[in-house]
Amino acid sequence: MTLSIEQLHAWMAQPSETEHLEFKEAKQQFDTDRLREYCVALANERGGRLVLGVSNALPRRVVGTQAFRNLQGTREELYEALKMRVEAEELNTPDGRVVVFDIPSRPIGAPLEYRGRYLMRVGEDVVAMTTEQIQRILAERLSDYSSHTIAGVGLEVLEPESIEAFRARWIRKSGNGRLQSLPVGQLLDDAGVLLGGQITIAALVLFGTKEAMRRLLPQAEVIFEYRSAEVAGPPQQRESFREGFFGFHDRLWELINLRNDRQSYQEGFFRYDLLTFEEGPVREALLNAVCHRDYQSAGSVFVRQYPRRLSVESPGGFPPGINVENVLDRQLPRNRCIAEALEKCGLVERSGQGMNLIFESAVRSAKALPDFAGTDGYQVTLNLHGEVTDPSFIRYLEKVGAERMASFGTADFLVLAHVQRDMPVPAALKKRVDHLVDSGVIERMGRRLILSRGYYEHAGRLAAYSRKKGLDRETNKSLLLKHLERKGEQGSPLDELAQVLPSLSRRGVQELLQELKREGRASVDKPRRWGKWFAQRS
Repeated sequence: MTLSIEQLHAWMAQPSETEHLEFKEAKQQFDTDRLREYCVALANERGGRLVLGVSNALPRRVVGTQAFRNLQGTREELYEALKMRVEAEELNTPDGRVVVFDIPSRPIGAPLEYRGRYLMRVGEDVVAMTTEQIQRILAERLSDYSSHTIAGVGLEVLEPESIEAFRARWIRKSGNGRLQSLPVGQLLDDAGVLLGGQITIAALVLFGTKEAMRRLLPQAEVIFEYRSAEVAGPPQQRESFREGFFGFHDRLWELINLRNDRQSYQEGFFRYDLLTFEEGPVREALLNAVCHRDYQSAGSVFVRQYPRRLSVESPGGFPPGINVENVLDRQLPRNRCIAEALEKCGLVERSGQGMNLIFESAVRSAKALPDFAGTDGYQVTLNLHGEVTDPSFIRYLEKVGAERMASFGTADFLVLAHVQRDMPVPAALKKRVDHLVDSGVIERMGRRLILSRGYYEHAGRLAAYSRKKGLDRETNKSLLLKHLERKGEQGSPLDELAQVLPSLSRRGVQELLQELKREGRASVDKPRRWGKWFAQRS
C-alpha cells in the first residue's frame, strides 16, 4: 500500500462508507482494543481499510490524528494478538496526519473471532455475527469458486492459442486423436470449464485474454521478481502476467532459467554440472499456486527468485484440513475445476502428488528440503532451495539404482534426508527405517542411523565411516558402564542391561560387556546368563 493525497481524496468522496472503508476522527487517540475489533470485522467482510483522522459525516474532511505514533509497534502488536498481517501507513497532509490500516480478507470459509465473538460492522458499531452469517461463511469451504460462471461473456474472452496448446497436451496425454476435430465449445465443455455453455472462472484462469483478465479477474495475476540478494529493496527485474495460465507459463520458466546457474563439481576424472533450480519442481510449485490460491482474494501470486532460493507466494492459507504437517499426505484442491482441467492435459497428477515430487527432487539433488516459512492463514509461501550440499550423495543415489529406489516413497526419501544431515528421524517416519535398512541404504549404529558403508566408500570417506562406527561402540560401552556405576554393589543382570541399549540384540550387549571385562572396567560374579555385572573400581 502506497498512500497518496489523491487516493485519500477519492476515498473521502465516496457518498457513504462502503463495505471496505471505515472512517474515524480519532483526533487524540483510538482504543487499541477497538482497533482489533475493527480489524477482525473488516477481515470478516473480505478485507478493507480503516482510516483515522478523517470525519465520517459528509462532506468529509481531514481533522488529523495523534493515534498510533509507533506504527511498526502497532503492526507487530496486531499480528501478535490476531495472527493477521495488517499494514499501516501514515500520510501528512496540510490539514493534519492521517493513518490508514489496510486489513486483509479472512481465509475462505473461516470466520475470524476476537475474544470469543465473530465480529462484523453494523453502522458505527461492531457487533457479533448471527449464526446464519457464520454458517454462510463456513459453507464457502464446500464451494469451488473456480466453477462459478461469468454472466454476459462468451468465447471471445478466451485466447485461441492457449486453448489449442491445451488441446495438443490433452491429445498427447489421452492418445485420443478425436479431440482434434472437436469444436472449441465442445472441447471446453468436455474439459469441464464450460457449464451450461457459460464461461467459468476456471476457463478464464487457464485461457483468458489479457484484456478479459484485466476487466473480469484482475486479481488472477502472477508477478515475477528477480533479486540478486536476500535484502530489502527494488528487484533487479520484475514482470507481471495478467492473462490465462497457458499464455505465460512457459515464459515464466524462461525467466527463471535465464539466471539458473549451474553448480559444477569434480569427482575423480569427471565434472558434473547441476542446475540450481530443476524445471520439474519449479513447474510443480507454480501449478500448485494456480490450483490452490484463493481467487476471491485481491492479492497476486508472487514468484521471487534469488541466486540460491525460489519462493512462490500465493493468496489464501492452506485449504481446510491441510497444514504444514500433513501437506504431503493429504490433498484438497481449493479450485477443483482448474485442477481437473490441468489433470486432463497431464500437467497435474490425479493422485495430487505434486508436492511429494518437489520434496523427493530436493532429496535426490542433495538440496535442503523445501519449507513453508512465511505461511499463515492468509498466504502460503513455498520456498525451494537451490544450493547443492553434498554432490557425493547424488552419485551415491545413482549407484543405489533406479530399480531399487522404485520401491521408495516420499517418506523413504525424507528419512534419507534426515539421516544424511545427522538429524533425528521424526516419529511419523520411523516406520520406514526398517525398509531402508533392509535395502542396504542406511545402517543402524546403536540408537543412531547413518548412511551405509557404500556411501562413505563412494565418497572416499571410509575413515569417517570407521570413526563413526567406533565412536558409537565406545558410546554404548560408556552407557553400560554408567548404569553399572549407578547400581553399585547391587550389580545388574544382563536382562536389565539389555534395556539400556534396546536397539542392540542381547548378543551385541554381551559382546560389549565382554570388552569392558577384558579392559578391566567391568566384572561378572557368575559366568552364566543369570550372573550380575558390576563396575570395576580402579
